[in-house]
Amino acid sequence: QWEYACRAGETTPFHYGETITDKLANYYANTYASEPAGEYRRETTPVGSFPANGFGLYDMHGNVWEWCLDDWHKNYKGAPTDGSAWIRGKGLWGWIRGTDSNSNKVLRGGSWYYYPDLCRCASRFNFFGRDEFIYDIGFRVVCVGARTM
Repeated sequence: QWEYACRAGETTPFHYGETITDKLANYYANTYASEPAGEYRRETTPVGSFPANGFGLYDMHGNVWEWCLDDWHKNYKGAPTDGSAWIRGKGLWGWIRGTDSNSNKVLRGGSWYYYPDLCRCASRFNFFGRDEFIYDIGFRVVCVGARTM
């Protein structure tokens, strides 16, 4: 779901095309492909400082990593196909109480502190546990509609 929201109908590595520049996102602005290195801002930027994607979402690439509800898995084998979160162990309540066997959640989007390849739509990261406070991790509030069977 995060990747779908990030891509906004596009199939390129970034929702605005094949490469990333410091005019399009806040990240550690060295090169991704053949573009010149850009400005490294060394901090977060206000939401709306860069263009929104086709769904009107800002900062899907860079600024801060975004926690996802899914637990970290090495690949998508066995992933739910109904749009539900992929949580292992004791499920959502185990995750909330901290009793779940897996402490690492998926992080998406990259951040101001990381390289451009980690800002790609398809990039996934898992180096931090959900109980860690890191200066470049945030979350995006999402409203989920009712499901019908």
